[in-house]
Amino acid sequence: MRIGIDAMGGDFAPAECIKAILTEVNEKDCDTQFFVFGEENALSAYTQELKHLDIKVVFTGESIGMSEHATKAVASKKDSSINVGMQYLAAEKIDAFIGAGNTGAMMVSSLYNVKTIPGIDRPALSTVLPQKSGITGVLLDVGANADVKPETLGKFAVLGTEFAKAVYGIQNPRVGLLNIGEEKEKGNLFTKAAFPVLENQDHINFIGNVEGRDLFNDVLDVAVCDGFTGNIVVKTCEGFFYNLLKKGVEDEFLNRFNFEHYGGTPILGVKKPVIIGHGISRAKTIRNMIKLSKNVVDSNLISKIEQSFSEKNS
Repeated sequence: MRIGIDAMGGDFAPAECIKAILTEVNEKDCDTQFFVFGEENALSAYTQELKHLDIKVVFTGESIGMSEHATKAVASKKDSSINVGMQYLAAEKIDAFIGAGNTGAMMVSSLYNVKTIPGIDRPALSTVLPQKSGITGVLLDVGANADVKPETLGKFAVLGTEFAKAVYGIQNPRVGLLNIGEEKEKGNLFTKAAFPVLENQDHINFIGNVEGRDLFNDVLDVAVCDGFTGNIVVKTCEGFFYNLLKKGVEDEFLNRFNFEHYGGTPILGVKKPVIIGHGISRAKTIRNMIKLSKNVVDSNLISKIEQSFSEKNS
């Protein structure tokens, strides 16, 4: 398997990224070919060791900073590590591309270079929903699309269903619409319009509206919402997790909210595996991103999503 990594992405780039790659390569029976994308002046200290281990180093002329405007940066910085990595992915020179840099730039570049699966106009970002039973659920969208049409949630439901099946091994994922009440008539104009879309959606197991308190109680496997709502849920959970961590609270269930264990999330809806990580990712987290990218490739998630949308549109 060939995995490309944006070495310039994240608050601790490129050192933590290189550390993760070197650890992976030195693991017993490692059969992964790594491609490292980044500026020569940033990678020069590591180049000799990387090449000695048969790690491909691809020098780029520039990089995209964490605070740069995503669309403008992707359009103006053609030779950035994100754009070049995406071009390699689109040309099938690598099987997956991961990065912990500018999330918006990763999303925009994937749309420009890799393109979306036919039938999908809005790719989504997801996050994990740790359940009391120990299984892992999925929430989407969590920030890629602040405003969407009700019909888009039907597509998110299919994306989340296929992701939960392929990567987390859930046979018939239960899909819930995140709302302020369980009754069909509850909610705002958007959720009221989205309910019948999901209710009549093929290829999903829709169980109706779910409330925020149900997200971690084994009521559902996939929760769908607009990116505005989803991002608030994610940031709220992060806040609780870090506050309890600082207070010295130790709990097995609480630990499952640590993003380091999951590494990142795929951009669901593009034609190739693209994994986005947290900006503060260190080597441990990046290694888990690598593991996730392997799972996405090995599970044939992209082809399964393509098949679902092909059948949906036939």
